[in-house]
Amino acid sequence: MAKKEINRLSQSIFESYSSQLLQVSKNIDQDIQSAAELIINNSGKVVVCGLGKSGLIGQKIVATLCSTGTRSVYMHAAEAIHGDLGIYNPGDPTILISKSGNTEELVRLIPILKEFQSPLIAIIGNMDSFIAKNSDIILNGTVEKEIDPLGVVPTTSSLVALAIGDALASVLMVQRGFDKKDFARNHPGGELGKQLALKVESVMHPLNDVAQIDENDSISSCASKMTKKPLGAALHLDNDILKGIVTEGDLRKSIASTSDLSNSILDFINNNPISINSSISILDAMKVMEDRHSQISCLPVIDSDGKCLGLVTLHDLYQTKLV
Repeated sequence: MAKKEINRLSQSIFESYSSQLLQVSKNIDQDIQSAAELIINNSGKVVVCGLGKSGLIGQKIVATLCSTGTRSVYMHAAEAIHGDLGIYNPGDPTILISKSGNTEELVRLIPILKEFQSPLIAIIGNMDSFIAKNSDIILNGTVEKEIDPLGVVPTTSSLVALAIGDALASVLMVQRGFDKKDFARNHPGGELGKQLALKVESVMHPLNDVAQIDENDSISSCASKMTKKPLGAALHLDNDILKGIVTEGDLRKSIASTSDLSNSILDFINNNPISINSSISILDAMKVMEDRHSQISCLPVIDSDGKCLGLVTLHDLYQTKLV
């Protein structure tokens, strides 16, 4: 196949995914809300069950639910009747995933699950199927077509099921009031978890390690102080209250503006510096420094009373990714 034809095929796949996901979204909003309310109103865990590709999607949905505050476990449909049903407590909701809606192993489970008083939520691709007709809530994952060249590989249907699971998890997060602190508690070993859990105060440079200047400093003396304490900035303080900052960029401008380095640095002090509180997360600090037209490489750190505690650099924040 020629390169252009391959590119056109790839593009058509993404376009098909997009249009079919949009169509599913139009038919499912209220049902996802109902499924979320059912789960919220049951104190037990959520059991997700599937087979084959649907089983793999089920495992991903379980991982997402667990990490976002909803206790859940995956149960292999074929292993269920060979002892895995022991994970149930009466009333645990079950999410059944099946494109056909007639997966034999799932069909055989339904009478047993009803004996367990398990409310059934079906992520299904066939609204006229046995599972659809015997479930309490149906999340309609019907797709127009699979996007592989043969039209038989579970591609679009798998993506739709995954998207439905993600949407359900997101609604549950909102209803539970699940926030960044909760996410960090569930992800202590991951990079994102560290960025959310670690605070600026844990990585900042204390005030004693930061160059400090006053109005009487010359350009030369400011440069000397910043050379001795090379963190990219010098702070102007008054009884530990932040008054201003001179960055390396400001220093270069001052040197370029005159041939006499004994001139005062005063005109190059930024008297309205951006600062951050010591208690904010590393992730939020990164956003302050990076999500702007011109990035900031270092920031003064203050406490709730406005007292300057030190300085944090972008390098300090990125170093946490290596720990």
